[in-house]
Amino acid sequence: MGCACGTKIDGKVAGCNNNGACSTGGCNKMNVFDWLSNMDMPVKDRFAVVEVRFKNGRKDFFRNTDAISLTTGDPVIVEAATGHHLGYVSLQGELVRLQMQKKKVANDDEIKKVYRIASQKDIEKFEDIKKRDLPALFRAREIIRQLNLSMKLSDVEFQADNTKATFFYSAEDRVDFRELIKLLANEFKVRVEMRQISLRQEAGRLGGIGVCGRELCCSTWLSDFKNVATSAARYQNLSLNPSKLSGQCGRLKCCLNYELETYMEALKDIPEIESPLITEQGEARLQKTDIFRKIMWFGYKEDNNWYPLKISRVNEILEMNKAGKKPASLEIDVEEVKESATKLNRDLESLDKKFQDKNKNRKKKKNRNRNSNLPQNQQGKRPQPRQNPNGPKKQ
Repeated sequence: MGCACGTKIDGKVAGCNNNGACSTGGCNKMNVFDWLSNMDMPVKDRFAVVEVRFKNGRKDFFRNTDAISLTTGDPVIVEAATGHHLGYVSLQGELVRLQMQKKKVANDDEIKKVYRIASQKDIEKFEDIKKRDLPALFRAREIIRQLNLSMKLSDVEFQADNTKATFFYSAEDRVDFRELIKLLANEFKVRVEMRQISLRQEAGRLGGIGVCGRELCCSTWLSDFKNVATSAARYQNLSLNPSKLSGQCGRLKCCLNYELETYMEALKDIPEIESPLITEQGEARLQKTDIFRKIMWFGYKEDNNWYPLKISRVNEILEMNKAGKKPASLEIDVEEVKESATKLNRDLESLDKKFQDKNKNRKKKKNRNRNSNLPQNQQGKRPQPRQNPNGPKKQ
């Protein structure tokens, strides 16, 4: 896609020559990639409706009744409710038909037509008119403050023929701006239209950088805003902190819905823990769940440690608790019986007794061998003391 703020030279979109950056800040808003642009399509049966983009990504469909040869990025003069307006072709061909079906836009006579390709004079005139947008925005905000209206004015868009101005605002409640329209019409000498937009649409028109470091989705490609509930954050185990979950629009971030279906699919296998797991060591409460690894961490009340359990093990403990049984701990069902100290001492005593008996038998056998070497009349007798041949010793 060519630069939307550029001009056409020799049949090609020249762009604004701003070295890769857009001088108007609108070229990257709601860009569309035409993946059928390199294919040879029948010219005769070409879809006659084109998609035209205006300021801050606003788009509408127009019928090319005169079969004008258009290129994506061409500035065109299109029909408006009163007069004409200038926009840039963002999409054409069969993809426009699909976009109309997606947005449920009927292909009937209500679709306005494309007048012609904008000339250089039309573009210069439109650039001069756009210079009125910012001063008109500041002045209109001053008038709103004077009237004490509870509304927030976010953007102003003047029509290319300088006959109409559209004021985009957001408000929580219904606002009576009849007096405001009269004052604005007298101030700017144009026909005034007040258009209420949501806070998400307001963020998309203003643009900005998200916490992810990229441009806001609502200002670059997201056009359909779906409802985002706090349950989306709860299913993804995110902290329910409003400052972290809210975007620049003040509402819940649209990106919370991007991975919600994947989380919902993974949560089907994870059991719901309505009460703590009961074990012989105490009640273990759920502390954390890793949805994709399918691991659940439990911790006891008086223990600072967390114990990781697989889903299969958690289901086993839940079934045991329903049956009135308690596992020994989170890891094992039955604790191994440890041998007491008295039993160990008894085994040691038996071993000592066994070895003592062996030593006694060895001594008896040794004495028996020694007695066998004595004369037969002295075997089994106690040896007699040796007598003095000279008689008893005299005192």
